[in-house]
Amino acid sequence: MIKENNSAQQQLELVYIENLVPKDHILRKIDKYIDFSFIRDLTKDFYCPDNGRPAIQPVVLFKMLFIGYLFAIRSERQLVKEIEVNVAYRWFLGFSLTDKIPSHSTISQNRITRFKDTNIYQEIFDNIVFQAINKKLVDGKILYTDSTHLKANANKNKFTKEQITQSTKDYFNELEEDINKDRVAHGKQPLKKKIK
Repeated sequence: MIKENNSAQQQLELVYIENLVPKDHILRKIDKYIDFSFIRDLTKDFYCPDNGRPAIQPVVLFKMLFIGYLFAIRSERQLVKEIEVNVAYRWFLGFSLTDKIPSHSTISQNRITRFKDTNIYQEIFDNIVFQAINKKLVDGKILYTDSTHLKANANKNKFTKEQITQSTKDYFNELEEDINKDRVAHGKQPLKKKIK
């Protein structure tokens, strides 16, 4: 006998978001080993301590961008939609199931205006990568690309620290292109190119 379950969506339930995120989820591992608190000190000079509207916490802002980068979400608008429905993303950011997620325009305005002409994204990216190396989360033996497992020709005991700026710049350039495509699709003018 098949039993209909029509009332499940209307029930009131008490849940712990902690219990809804799988124990082996990648964001749990990242949260356990990577300390994002350094972002507060790194960005404090970009915020006014006693004037203006309350800002989105910089750690949350950069964790949102980190999710977009990690899971290849190339649109800020889509990133917010994904965070709204993904319990693991909400948990990682410290949001409850009912908290309002910051608008995609808040992310882009911070990216375009507040952190314009800075290398803050690269500094944050580098710090996260070096933390991952120090915690032995990254060892240079295995390279994952598009979920394909490849053996790398690398010696984990011999490496040099080099500044790589291409990865984050490419991501933000692609993000800007996607924003302009979305603006045109919604009948708006594309954003003007930043003059450097």
